[in-house]
Amino acid sequence: MAVAVAAAIGSAQGAAAADVKVINEKAAFPEGPAFIDGKLHYVEYGGNTILVWDGQTNKELWKSEGCGPSAVLPLGDGDLIVTCYDNGTIARVSRGGETIASYDKDEAGDALLGPNDLTSDGKDGAWFTASGPWESGPIVGKVYHLSADGTIRMSADDLHYANGIALSADGKRLYVNESEAGRVISFAVGEDGSLSDRRLFVRVGAVDEASGAGAYPDGIKIGPDGNFWIGQYSSGRVVVVDAEGAFVKAVEVPSPTAPNLAFAPDGKSIFVMSVDDTSNAPYWGKVYEVPLE
Repeated sequence: MAVAVAAAIGSAQGAAAADVKVINEKAAFPEGPAFIDGKLHYVEYGGNTILVWDGQTNKELWKSEGCGPSAVLPLGDGDLIVTCYDNGTIARVSRGGETIASYDKDEAGDALLGPNDLTSDGKDGAWFTASGPWESGPIVGKVYHLSADGTIRMSADDLHYANGIALSADGKRLYVNESEAGRVISFAVGEDGSLSDRRLFVRVGAVDEASGAGAYPDGIKIGPDGNFWIGQYSSGRVVVVDAEGAFVKAVEVPSPTAPNLAFAPDGKSIFVMSVDDTSNAPYWGKVYEVPLE
């Protein structure tokens, strides 16, 4: 999620544009999607909601004014967790949409600054990023681990706007987008949940000429193909790279941004979040379903 990137570039024209389906034509900065119980859940940063798409309609599951939600994810088979970017909290929400708890500090008592994206840790907990302020100057982004009991531990710091996050299938490496640096980095994940061996994975603009020097990676997902699918707030272009960081392809939507995405359970399509009006709250955009070859 990136609220303050400057003016968006023009609409992208992808090869599959004719097959793209709009499932929500007016969403208030849709972000942080995940399939839960077979249904697409996503947040509206500009609307302070969790919405659910059941294949036919979008329905509101939860709303919390002032939250500024950036992502939603289930904790194992239990409650949902929502990152509240604006008020610096992690909300714990029942499957029925009731707020159960709210966390605003880590175990050391430090405040959470800009909680952003989420990924499962494979053990009923989650990893999440906290970006810090959107300005490009301060490099204060962090990575945290959230356990099933609500304990939050800071695991990495000094990231330049930590954003999208994904855990490898074997659980051994954690991938994190540094949006303001235009790159994806990775960490080794220890048995105790510690992070080490920080290294560069890919610079998006370097492997995809069309994304250019202004590439601003936002969300990241690992697809059923094993490739890394990187959403961008700088264009309506999802860049796909392999496990070595080599360019595979790109998927475009007819909007100026494509910050995040989720794979359909059958792997035959992706659901892409987009923002059309990047300058004015509530940042109206769309949600697309894009078939995959």
